[in-house]
Amino acid sequence: MTDFLSSLHVPVTSGAVCVAQAADAANRPEALVLQYLPLLAIAAAAYMLLFRPERERQRKQQELLASIRKNDRVVTAAGIYGTVAAVDRDGDRVTLKIDESSNSKLTVTFSSIARVIRDGTGGADEGSPG
Repeated sequence: MTDFLSSLHVPVTSGAVCVAQAADAANRPEALVLQYLPLLAIAAAAYMLLFRPERERQRKQQELLASIRKNDRVVTAAGIYGTVAAVDRDGDRVTLKIDESSNSKLTVTFSSIARVIRDGTGGADEGSPG
């Protein structure tokens, strides 16, 4: 067995030397930066891929809800098409006229409005993805 170990010619270092080298490396500022660099990169990627697009979507939805006015055609999150008959911003309610012939109306919350359909946009919906 000793012949095998001696034939490898591997320098044997004691555990104390390895611990001392690790402690020396941990005290250097550049070692700390290199150690935490992957964590910082993951945090930056998570912000760019997850949090930033969600905040942008929320901002656009808030702008959409702030611009709702009477006679806008809207689509709710449930897929109901209607025309805004009344807006009660303090009560967080929008009254939609859903049928012209029977004068049917439906009251929904502001947050249930998914998008506003504008006539002058060439068929594109405001607030729709893409």
